[in-house]
Amino acid sequence: MSIAHSIAELSDRFFYRANIRLKLFYAMLALIVALIVAINGASQYIFNRDFLGYLNEQAQQRMEEMMPRLELAYRQHGSWDFVRDNPRAWFELMRPAIVEHNGAARNAGPTFTASDLTGAMLRFSLLDASRKLVIGYPNVGPDARLRPLLQDDVIIGWVAQTPFESVIGAIDLRFQQSQFAAQIIIAVVAVMLAAFLVVRISGVLTRPLTRVARATHRLAGGDYAIRVEVESGDEVGMLAQDFNQLAMTLERNEKLRREFMADVSHELRTPLAILNGQLEALEDGVLQPDAQTLRSLKSEVEHLNKLVGDLYDLSLADAGALTYRRADIDLAPLLRDSAALYSDRFSQRGMRLNCELPASMPVHGDAARLQQLLSNLLENSLRYTDAGGRLQVHAHMQQQHWHLVFDDSEPGVPPEVMARLFERFFRVEASRNRASGGAGLGLAICRRIVDAHQGTIGASASPLGGLRVVVVLPARLEDERGGA
Repeated sequence: MSIAHSIAELSDRFFYRANIRLKLFYAMLALIVALIVAINGASQYIFNRDFLGYLNEQAQQRMEEMMPRLELAYRQHGSWDFVRDNPRAWFELMRPAIVEHNGAARNAGPTFTASDLTGAMLRFSLLDASRKLVIGYPNVGPDARLRPLLQDDVIIGWVAQTPFESVIGAIDLRFQQSQFAAQIIIAVVAVMLAAFLVVRISGVLTRPLTRVARATHRLAGGDYAIRVEVESGDEVGMLAQDFNQLAMTLERNEKLRREFMADVSHELRTPLAILNGQLEALEDGVLQPDAQTLRSLKSEVEHLNKLVGDLYDLSLADAGALTYRRADIDLAPLLRDSAALYSDRFSQRGMRLNCELPASMPVHGDAARLQQLLSNLLENSLRYTDAGGRLQVHAHMQQQHWHLVFDDSEPGVPPEVMARLFERFFRVEASRNRASGGAGLGLAICRRIVDAHQGTIGASASPLGGLRVVVVLPARLEDERGGA
């Protein structure tokens, strides 16, 4: 148990706690070592199975060729005494004969075959009928291959061939040791070369990851201006691009957060200051609690309530907790009612409000939220359109969706900031500034409401010179077909 725990602790120290460069080095080095061991093992196995098997087959063939000569020599001499302790006679019997064209065999000097070059004849042994050694290799083991020598179907002796893998002499041992030493040297050189290559490769692979990791630490510390250089188009390059995009998003969000704190504090400070000043004037008797003073106080309170309500709605939308009570409703009456509520305020600024709507605009949605959407869009045009301008509202069906279009007159919005109009607290300072009374939350709430109804909302330049806002909502077609 303690040994296993020690091994696990050692593995945790040298691998799991190592950085990615060391992990890559360990993995690739282990792979190289495993490959070297596997190659050496396979070479040894192939050598024993194929090469030694080939040598033994050559020796077996040589033994088959010499058996007739041994039987003929025994017939001529009547015993094995002529060859006992007579190496010359033994080698003469083992030497192959040259076969002439007429089929006669003759000996013509020293002749060698492939098996002789491997030393196969030194592994032959001649045994008598009782399997006692006559001449040849003395250490005949149980794994030796025996072939009987016959005369008139009677066994007169045996020829034994000791396989190559069973005979290891001093020369064989030296050869084996030299081969093993050569393999060790090759393995060490290969491991050193592999280690060098792994270090270089791991450096190339991990260098961009290291840059991303360092940049991530700086980003986590609040340095949102940090960027990572993108040097490739692979996964690491894509990671660097995603990191840069994340850093840009966080930098923008931080900027919006700071602007939000400044805007909200200003928006709250202004009506609170007015309320505080008017209340102090009432206390000092400068103002009288008449209807005009009460209307002014109520207006500032309503402004505060709207700002707090918008912030609350946005926080619920971001958390996914903004409730929607959907039902089958008609959007046309909602828009007409909203336009009627704003008609007096438009008239007070000398603005014209025109609505061209179908008789019915059936949708499936939350009537209260859609009413809030329409009111915010009307409020946005009322606040930011110059006095004496106009707002044109019309709607039409296109591809099973209602397209509700709001076109107002000057001033317009620069094209480069058009896409940011639906960001919270964003306002075009040049013309649509906080002097108009808006906090930059209305259009952001509109986008949340439209998204919740599976629709889209976008802004573009209006042909009237101001801003065009297009709301696209899915039409409710089932009831229309059913009513038809």
